[in-house]
Amino acid sequence: QVQLVESGGGLVQAGQSLRLSCTASTFRLDYYAVGWFRQAPGKEREAVSCISGNDGSTYYADSVQGRFTISRDNTRNTVYLQMTNLAAEDTAVYYCAAGNLLWDRNWSQPDEYDYWGQGTQVTVSS
Repeated sequence: QVQLVESGGGLVQAGQSLRLSCTASTFRLDYYAVGWFRQAPGKEREAVSCISGNDGSTYYADSVQGRFTISRDNTRNTVYLQMTNLAAEDTAVYYCAAGNLLWDRNWSQPDEYDYWGQGTQVTVSS
């Protein structure tokens, strides 16, 4: 059974940092594009970032550009989302997802991803 597991969420104060991790137990993540999405209460799921499975290109939502960094560690079969200068509006459940994107430009579309984790809560107090 394909399984993605997120970790690293927690409660922090505004301006602080967190690093989220996404690991796969039954397949190699470096074969896939890996995206991070988030969903705040009462809001739709929002694309945050993606790292390409083709060439390692990275993509970010405007709201996190310059504050968040996505990266891979293939030796650990893990994708990270380093989040800095966190703000209250970053509070959400964060999900990682993996998929074979036909076109990287579709990275923000949840339907492009085949596998999803259960999510990790990030809460930023102001």
